[in-house]
Amino acid sequence: MGIETIIDLAPVLSVRNLAAGYGPAQVLHDVSFDVASGEMLVVIGRNGVGKTTLIETLCGLTTWQGGEITFAGTRIEKLSPFRRNRLGIGWVPQEREVFPTLSVAENLDVVYRGGPWTRPALYDLFPRLAERRSHYARQLSGGEQQMLVIARALATNPSLLLLDEPVEGLAPLIVQEMIAAIHKMRRESAMSIIMVEQKHDIALAHSDRCLVIDHGAIVHTSASAELLADHALLDRLIGVAE
Repeated sequence: MGIETIIDLAPVLSVRNLAAGYGPAQVLHDVSFDVASGEMLVVIGRNGVGKTTLIETLCGLTTWQGGEITFAGTRIEKLSPFRRNRLGIGWVPQEREVFPTLSVAENLDVVYRGGPWTRPALYDLFPRLAERRSHYARQLSGGEQQMLVIARALATNPSLLLLDEPVEGLAPLIVQEMIAAIHKMRRESAMSIIMVEQKHDIALAHSDRCLVIDHGAIVHTSASAELLADHALLDRLIGVAE
C-alpha cells in the first residue's frame, strides 16, 4: 500500500457473536471480528447486505439483540451513542450532516475535545477547509462538506474512526484528495479505521484487511491485498461489475 503505519496487534475493538437490527428485525447474524490499534479494516459487499447496519451498531444506533462489543477493554454494546463517542469512537455517516449555519471553523471548534487533531492540524489535512474557514458550511460544495464532516469527527480525537462510504458520489479529483487524507491521518496517528465502501478497488487498495458481508453475516475475511489480487474470488463474493 505504500503506507508506513505502526499496527499494534492487540485489538482496540473486539466483536463477538453480534446480532443486531432495527426493532425486532434482525439484520446482523453472529458477526465476530477484531480491529488492531492502527489497523484499517474495510467492510465490503453488495448493496443492502448489512454494512451500514454494522457501522451504526458499533455507534449504538440500532437494536442490540445479542453478542459482545468490547472497545478499549470496555464492554459497550449496551452503552448510549454519546458514551461510546466519549470513549473514543468517531463516526462519519453516509449523509453529509454539517451544521449549516455555522462556519467551517465553528463546526470544528464546537466538537473539539483536546488532542493532536487541532484546527491547524485539520486545515493541514484538508487545505480546502483552511481556504473556506470563514464560510458557512451550507456554502461548501459536496466534496468540501464531506471533508468537513471527516475533519469534525477527527476533532473529537477518536482512537477508532468509522467511515461509511466516505467517497460516495464525489468527483474523481476529490476522491484522490480524500484517499490522500486518509493515508496522512494513518501516518500521523495510531488511530484505527473501519471503512464501508462500495468502490471495492479503492477500499481494498488502501487498507490492511477486509471483511465481506452477505445477508448480515461475514462470509470472507483476509488481507485486503490478497482479495484484490484474486479476481475470481472477488467476483464470486461481490460481483466486480457492480
